[in-house]
Amino acid sequence: MDFAMPADLQAYLGELDAFIEAEIRPLELADDNIRFFDHRREHARTDWDNQGLPRHEWEELLKAATRLADAAGHWRFSAPKKYGGKDGSNLWMAVIREHLAAKGLGLHNDLQNEHSIVGNFPFVEMFEQFATSEEQKAEFILGSFEGKRRTAFGLTEPDHGSDATHMETRAVRESRDGIDGWRIDGRKMWITGMHVATHCATFARTSGGDGDAKGITCLLVPTGTEGMTVDEYMWTFNMPTDHPRMTFSNVWVPDSARLGPEGGALAIAQSFVHQNRIRQAASSLGAAVYCIEESVRYARQRKPFGEALAKNQAIQFPLVELATQAEMLRLLIRKTAWDMDNTPHKQIERTLSDKVSMCNYWANRLVCEAADRAMQVHGGIGYSRHKPFEHIYRHHRRYRITEGAEEIQMRKVAAFLFGYLGPRKNTPGMM
Repeated sequence: MDFAMPADLQAYLGELDAFIEAEIRPLELADDNIRFFDHRREHARTDWDNQGLPRHEWEELLKAATRLADAAGHWRFSAPKKYGGKDGSNLWMAVIREHLAAKGLGLHNDLQNEHSIVGNFPFVEMFEQFATSEEQKAEFILGSFEGKRRTAFGLTEPDHGSDATHMETRAVRESRDGIDGWRIDGRKMWITGMHVATHCATFARTSGGDGDAKGITCLLVPTGTEGMTVDEYMWTFNMPTDHPRMTFSNVWVPDSARLGPEGGALAIAQSFVHQNRIRQAASSLGAAVYCIEESVRYARQRKPFGEALAKNQAIQFPLVELATQAEMLRLLIRKTAWDMDNTPHKQIERTLSDKVSMCNYWANRLVCEAADRAMQVHGGIGYSRHKPFEHIYRHHRRYRITEGAEEIQMRKVAAFLFGYLGPRKNTPGMM
């Protein structure tokens, strides 16, 4: 057992830091691009007269940073080598994402858009495992890296958020012009990124009854397909938005648009969420560490009544508790990421899903508590938009819902703990 940071990983963090200072920071400061990160950030990013969507200039800046990171060999770090990546492990990604988020707001790592100089690509494993043809795999994996394909994730529905097994969207087999395919009817909600997506991975019940885990199929519906409409973009706590409510009415796609086996799409959803959740946990931890460290720094400098604010136990003790939780969480995240690297992908759901949920729900709760405490320690300036804490809080608050509501994740942990699921099933009382 060795908890030391590998020398090559430490060296890579240094390489990333140097790249940020040499390439990303100058771009962030050019042409008043800092407006996207300082107190003007929400207005600068949001096109209020266009459904609250991201402004074109903001998304172009993110693309420019991504091109620089890709040219430097960092952006595809976690992708397989055959797609131009470095086969980056879950453990390395956890360390890297914490490191970048702990730097605070900046063009190097803007989590509101899932943007980072070291990209996160859970779709790669999803298509590697479930593509129905080599052509489909190449189209959506290589196409995504080349900017030709972007797939939105159409799982959630207006009346069925956390419980996908009761989804009302239906797909039935139907041939048109002699081609076998599927007709889709239903509604979806919170389908992030549809304003730039080329396809919507639409989950629909094709067999079985309400509540059945089997019988749900995933169909890749091209944007612009007749009958698939965006009804409105939902304005959220942290703007801009890219989360629409959608309707599918007599939408037809050929069977070649199917991703994965007929009736087995929930496994696709699970393959997507585990990588996302452990990496999101690491980012939330990093943002929490940033809030804690900024609060400590401010408390040591601020001197009301002639004494450093840091001398007050009312300031010390809440930050001590947050720092303690951050240290413990870091170990759990890295241990879980290491376990994921040493477990076959399709077994992670059965053996490690509870640990991933522990990491995710606790990290997302911790960062909200840390941001709130940072506002309190900083006083009036902490509440203002001239500090980033309100932005961190508003952004990360969503993950207590959208990465799987924390209650759902706690229920998963409980199912493993009490032996209803996982390795302890039918062996109650054994840790």
